[in-house]
Amino acid sequence: MLLHYTTTAQKKNFDVVSYISPKGWQQQPFEGGIQLTKTDKATGDYVIALITKATATTAAANENFSIEWDKLIKGAVQAKDAPAMQDPVQNNGWDIISGTANYTDGEQKGVATLITATGGGQTASVVLMTNTDKYQNEMLAFVNSLSLSANTNANQNSANNSNTKNASITGMWVFYNTESSGISNGIPQLTGGYMRREYVFYQDGTYMFRAKDWLVYVKDILFVYESGTYAINGNQITLTPKKGKGEWWSKVPNNTKAWGKLARASANYKLEKTTYTFDFAQYEGNDEITLLLKTSKPTEREGKDGDKTGVQEFRYKSRDIKKSLIDNPPGFKTK
Repeated sequence: MLLHYTTTAQKKNFDVVSYISPKGWQQQPFEGGIQLTKTDKATGDYVIALITKATATTAAANENFSIEWDKLIKGAVQAKDAPAMQDPVQNNGWDIISGTANYTDGEQKGVATLITATGGGQTASVVLMTNTDKYQNEMLAFVNSLSLSANTNANQNSANNSNTKNASITGMWVFYNTESSGISNGIPQLTGGYMRREYVFYQDGTYMFRAKDWLVYVKDILFVYESGTYAINGNQITLTPKKGKGEWWSKVPNNTKAWGKLARASANYKLEKTTYTFDFAQYEGNDEITLLLKTSKPTEREGKDGDKTGVQEFRYKSRDIKKSLIDNPPGFKTK
């Protein structure tokens, strides 16, 4: 698994992972990666492989495996048992961890395998899921074909050190994600729903935070707004909110963008002063700078996005403020 390079002409590359696609497997991109699938429409048997693009991380290899298992496996299917783990492997500057467990997806039963590679401030994953053993030889050939490019990000981080050191926190930083209802016949089922978070840090020491969730299986639209001041001390940033609110708005039928009417205000939203450890990351082949915000517990404004130790890490991409994907509810104005 991810241990060696092969010389076949069929070798394909995606980000840091190289692989051979078995004959008859269909390939298509999704946000943050690619998926390969093969489905028997007559029986409903399927196999699916996901390869994710390497993303920035400050966590250890075992922590990344736990995070990715919760997100990629348990976030898609019911996997109640802890995965059976393989011995860790090191290759080309990467720490590789893999584990396998049974899962259920409605009436379907199957086996899921997760392989994570961590190194140089990055992590990438490969997922295999199947509800049959008839594709076993093809899956084995696929896994044996996997290889990783040499991890030069430690050096690249040094090369880009001036860029990240000179990166300013001022500007807009975003986290955009799409909603999925799980996997059906090996295909992730995107609902059209989305979850979006945006920070804007102004040069005058003030900030604005907005969030908008339009989810198919939630009755109303969630909108969160917060503004206040921020202060930086070394690699820590403290956000002190001055005003903020959470609201639920009704939906407009067959329209994922439009706002309906104000349904209710969130009675639970609290103004919470929070100190984060922050850092910037930039990697080879990617001009984007990522803002990493890390804290010891879930936050009021962002919720929970951490591992079992309680460490929370929120990742935001730099984006032109004119290209915001969050619009305000009717009659609401921000700074």
